[in-house]
Amino acid sequence: MLSLARVEVAIQGARILRGVELVVPEGGRVALVGRNGAGKTTTLRAIMGLVPLSGGTIRFDGRDLARVSPHRRTALGIGYAPEDRRLFPSFTVEENVRLPAEVLGLPRGEVRARLERVWELLPELLELRDRRAGALSGGQGKMAALARALVTGTRLLLLDEPFQGLAPALARRYGEILARLVARERAMALLVSESNPELLRPFVDRVATIERGEITNETTAPASTG
Repeated sequence: MLSLARVEVAIQGARILRGVELVVPEGGRVALVGRNGAGKTTTLRAIMGLVPLSGGTIRFDGRDLARVSPHRRTALGIGYAPEDRRLFPSFTVEENVRLPAEVLGLPRGEVRARLERVWELLPELLELRDRRAGALSGGQGKMAALARALVTGTRLLLLDEPFQGLAPALARRYGEILARLVARERAMALLVSESNPELLRPFVDRVATIERGEITNETTAPASTG
């Protein structure tokens, strides 16, 4: 489904990604693990077209994403929840969540169906849907960013450091949501970045380690014992 081949990214003359090779098959659940500054966020941004490639290719269903404008990549069924959430603070939660569907011009019935899917998975957000995003806590904002990504992420979901900054109770809740999501959406692929691989054990099947912009190791994720 998603494949990165010899991907290179340089920012202000500094090489950030150095020949990244990574494959996420249909229904695959892959953790991209590394220290801060290893290249995790840049990898996800490159997939979304938010940073230009200086070499290599990124393909989705065999299609070269370099030929797809960044704002059109969500139309392929890709959802992206960035580390910093990037919600519009003056919009309500529902307005933020439904915005990608509106931008894509989806029919009203389809927008409604996708919102229902999101509220069913995240009932706590349904209670907050009329609240301004600027009034959300950090954890609530993470949930809203996940919900927005799910509106377009029908085939591939990219999550960047979803557990960062979450209190333990919210981190557990976020993990429960992801575990339920991958159990229910078996054809949907997941690529999630994280510094601590232990947080991802319950819902990934492969772990790719990135160091200094290179994938240095790939292993099968051990089964969760919890």
